[in-house]
Amino acid sequence: MTANPEQQFDYVVVGAGTAGCVLAARLSEDSHRSVCLIEAGGADSSPFIGVPGAVGIVLANKAINWRFQSVPQPSLDGRRIPVPRGRVLGGSFAINGMVYSRGHPSDYDGWSAAGARGWSFREVLPYFRKSERSEHYADSPFHGRDGPMNVRRVTRPNPLNLAFMESLRGLGFKECEDFSGADSEGYGLRHLTIRDGRRVTTARAFLRPALGRRNLTVMTSAQVTRVLLEGRRAAGVEVRTEYGPRTVRANTEVVLAAGAIQSPQVLMLSGIGDGEHLMTLGIEVKHHLPGVGRNLHDHLASPVHMATEHPDSYGISWRAMPRNLAHILEYLLMRSGPLASNVFESVAFLKTADGLTRPDVQLVFQPAKKLQPGFPFPIGHGYAVSPVALYPRSRGRLTLASADPLAAPAIDANLLGVPEDIDPLIRAIRLVRRVFAAAPFRKYAATEAAPGPAVQSDAEIAAYIRATSYTVHHPAGTCRMGSDPDAVLDPELRVRGLDGLRVADASVMPMLIGGNTNAPVVMIAEKAADLIRGRPALPAV
Repeated sequence: MTANPEQQFDYVVVGAGTAGCVLAARLSEDSHRSVCLIEAGGADSSPFIGVPGAVGIVLANKAINWRFQSVPQPSLDGRRIPVPRGRVLGGSFAINGMVYSRGHPSDYDGWSAAGARGWSFREVLPYFRKSERSEHYADSPFHGRDGPMNVRRVTRPNPLNLAFMESLRGLGFKECEDFSGADSEGYGLRHLTIRDGRRVTTARAFLRPALGRRNLTVMTSAQVTRVLLEGRRAAGVEVRTEYGPRTVRANTEVVLAAGAIQSPQVLMLSGIGDGEHLMTLGIEVKHHLPGVGRNLHDHLASPVHMATEHPDSYGISWRAMPRNLAHILEYLLMRSGPLASNVFESVAFLKTADGLTRPDVQLVFQPAKKLQPGFPFPIGHGYAVSPVALYPRSRGRLTLASADPLAAPAIDANLLGVPEDIDPLIRAIRLVRRVFAAAPFRKYAATEAAPGPAVQSDAEIAAYIRATSYTVHHPAGTCRMGSDPDAVLDPELRVRGLDGLRVADASVMPMLIGGNTNAPVVMIAEKAADLIRGRPALPAV
């Protein structure tokens, strides 16, 4: 990075995470436009980032994880909930579970109905296809074959996954042939963003091939502290670097892609947000926009853990040591085997109550025992399912804890703030117990480690959920788009009332989708690039 105290580009993209890498690559395809991508973290040089089975190691790496925490959550026994976010090229894509999931098609129709015109499923599907290089589904209208981001199905699952799926089949649930197709309901093996045994982030798939372009500049170890406004127009950003403060000017647009936590934080540090809140911290109000930081919500999960002596599950034990050593050798020599997968290899999207039009929970199967604090691999053997409530009604708020741009924001997702949000989790825990009691699991002679046999009534299960639940790291909604006056962005992702400033990341989602958020964020960035460049939208399908 140059020591020049002021630089100038056409587009300035803040955050080299899932969305930012896509934006930088797509915007720099226009050789007549200059692009600067700014990332607070460093290069994605850790050897463990690329190893799918090392997800526990990278998630615990303090050097590449902001390691945020929520404020105490009253409905979760006052606990602070971890909010990991990637601080590295590739962002949270470098530390996530590599799951490719789009949610239910009706999720995007819900966005459109809520005022996000142009974001219905028919209109966003072409952008999902544009980014995807599917190793399967050659003739499917739902998938792409020529995109930069590789997507593959699990091909060699742990045997416990088969027991999980056989149990669901025996209970009358259906198999889902394609979780990214016309209907995500059912059980099956997951789709993962992995290629040749390596994690595929947008830094690797999109940004790396673009680095040779003369019109693209990437700044690392450079934290944006605020957007610079000249009147009602975003003129650039202020950046803190090892060389001191820098100004990066934008001739055309500034695009925030710092995620659902830090995009609203940067806006508020810039004087854009709820004026009353900003004034309490001594920040000059440049643009009163009360919705900034509001609408924060996340997916909550509560696990059922089983303990067994059977060594089929992943874990460290004397009985499993020869197998584990063979798996390490297989990965080093051939980039295959369990280390070439993400551990969480099967899933089910199910309805837990009559009358629902779409699944309300995701059951994430884990063929491994619960991790011990401070150690990235399971010791001993077991398996688990984490039920995830897909459509929370609770909404929280992200605010500034300090005017210091290096201070963490105050994150309050108000988890279980709406009492009814706990109901799908209670029903799902009862369902998981039925799954684990079914014939395919009997040979494992497992015992329930948590919640435990003594926890039976709805009240007891609810208490367990409040004491142990956690989010699955899908914060969203803090700069929501829409057509109503309370929306932060219009449907073209422009900050309302300002010129030359957009946001493109999970913060723009009006409502969480019923699945993992990484693939939708890639789609958002793909569509945003066309909006920014003034190109016609891809034809709806």
